[in-house]
This record gives sequence, structure tokens and C-alpha cells, in this order.
Amino acid sequence: MPEEISNVGSVSQQRYEQIVSELREVVEQQSQGQFLIGDRALEIEPMREKGGNHAPAPGEELFTVRDSLFRLAEDIGLAYRTVESARWTASRWPKERRQKGVSFTVHKIFAAIAGEDERFEVITSPPPGKSRWTPDEANRRTGRQVVKPVSPQEKITAIHSLARDEEVAAVVTSDFLRRPAVAAQVKPEDKVRVVEEFTRDENVAVTVTTGLLRRPDVAFKAMSDDTARHQVNHAQVERGRQAREHFEDTSPIAPAVRQIDRTVEFLDLVTACHSFVAAAGRAVPGLRDRHLGEDECTIVHENVAKVRATLDWIEQAVDTGKVDVDGELARLLQGE
Repeated sequence: MPEEISNVGSVSQQRYEQIVSELREVVEQQSQGQFLIGDRALEIEPMREKGGNHAPAPGEELFTVRDSLFRLAEDIGLAYRTVESARWTASRWPKERRQKGVSFTVHKIFAAIAGEDERFEVITSPPPGKSRWTPDEANRRTGRQVVKPVSPQEKITAIHSLARDEEVAAVVTSDFLRRPAVAAQVKPEDKVRVVEEFTRDENVAVTVTTGLLRRPDVAFKAMSDDTARHQVNHAQVERGRQAREHFEDTSPIAPAVRQIDRTVEFLDLVTACHSFVAAAGRAVPGLRDRHLGEDECTIVHENVAKVRATLDWIEQAVDTGKVDVDGELARLLQGE
């Protein structure tokens, strides 16, 4: 059977290899041309140390140097940045250290390596399994962003780079979070942080919280937290107080209702005391011949202290009409 011939794009593998060979010669010529531009720019304006032994990188040149390089760039029809970059790259690669077959682009990337020994060594040692350095491999070696990301971290870096604009980041995040498989892989602590950020707006927070508390399992677990339960109870009391104040301020029948309220409050108080006595009467006999553990005794004593403080509070309210709670009693009732 004839051997299957694979194509590269619209050309055969054989033709593709001919094109590569031809263009490598072109790239070599371009590299020599770029280095020549850099060498001549260096001849006009040699590198000048800036801040000790620091040779200025592109963008750090003195104004007088920029004037000369800008004139040269205009006279030969190139952009100033092209001439500036070629000069700097040439300064980092003495002629005897420039590698034939390695593009000027790769030389420019490795020019950022500060140490000469490392710089001159690395360009002669392509990555394992590679016959030559490519720009992406050179960027990978120097820790820069690659054009074609391969590893998960490189892909993450590319996404972050594209999403630097806040509006783009918002759209991308929204799209990602609509994918259940993606959302499922987000760590719980990160999910909490995201929800906290999204609910800084009070209207959003109210909507989210209301929706979550409609889920029985969520509401049960949330109310297991003492602080959350206290805040909910406080909110309910505060809502009732505001509703009562609004009623007393606006309703024409408020004076007539106040006497009824006192009767209702009296009945509520008597009922609460009766319920406590009845519940204790059922529970205490069950302790006969039973020895509680140290932790259990501690919990019971803490609750008895709360009950005793509450009874004192009730007596004070009944005898004096004062229902204010002092700081110590408030902390005790809140479990602090």
C-alpha cells in the first residue's frame, strides 16, 4: 500500500520542509540585519551606565540619547522603539556570543537575563527534546507570558492578562460561574469570599439572604450559629418595635389598644413562667440516679444562671416597671 502523505495546511510535508529551510535563511538574514542596526546605534550612542553598574533598558535612556536614536530611526525609516530595542539587545550580546541559527527575537528575550554567564550559557542549551529555541520556549525559560500557553498555570496567566480590564473580567467571571462544572471546582473558602464581595451591595445582600433562608437546611444550619441567631432575633424585635411605634404614632385607636396590650403582656409573662415550671417538672425527675458528666454539669449550671438572672429581671420589671437590661445581664443572656 502506498505510504500515506500528511499535509501541513495546503502543502505536503516535503514542500513544508522546503519552505522552512528557505525561511530560516531569511530569518538568519533578518537577525543579522537587526544586530547590524543595534551595532550601528551603539556606535552612535554607546551604552551609558545609569545608577551605578546598571545599563539602562529600553525606555530608560537619557534625553540626549533619545534624541540621537530618534534621528537615526527617522533617517532609516524605522520606529524609535525598534532602534532602541536593537541597540540594547546588541549591547547584551557581544558578536562572539551571538548564536547562528537562533533568531534575533530569542536573543532579545534572553537579553533580559541579568547575569552574563547564565545568559551566554542558556542560549546554547535548548529545552530537552528541542533542537532550537523558540520565542515561546525562551519566554517560558525567563518566566514571561507565552503566546501559546500549554500548562494550566500558563493558561491562567493568559486569562488574567486578558481580563485586566474590569468590564472584561466581570463578563468572564459571570460566564464562568454559569458553568456548573467550573463552579463545583471552586474551593469553599473562595466561594465564601466571592459571595461576600458580591453582597457588599445591601440590596443584593438582602435578596441573597432572603433566598437562602427560604431553604430549610440552610436556615437550620445558619441558626445554629449563636451570633447569626442573635442577629435574627434582634432584627425581629427591632422590626416589631418599629411597627409598634408607627402604629402608636399614626393609629387613632392606639390609646384604646394600650390597655389591652398590658393585659396580653401580663398573660404572656404568666404563661412563660408556667411553661418553664412545667418543663422543669417533667425534666428534673428524669435525673434520678443519673450522674451527669463534668461538661454536662457545666452547661446546666450556665443555663441555671441565665434563668436565675432572668427571674430577677422579671421581678424588677414587675415591682418597678423598669425593663432596662444592664450590661452584665445582657452578656449573660447572649451567652457571652
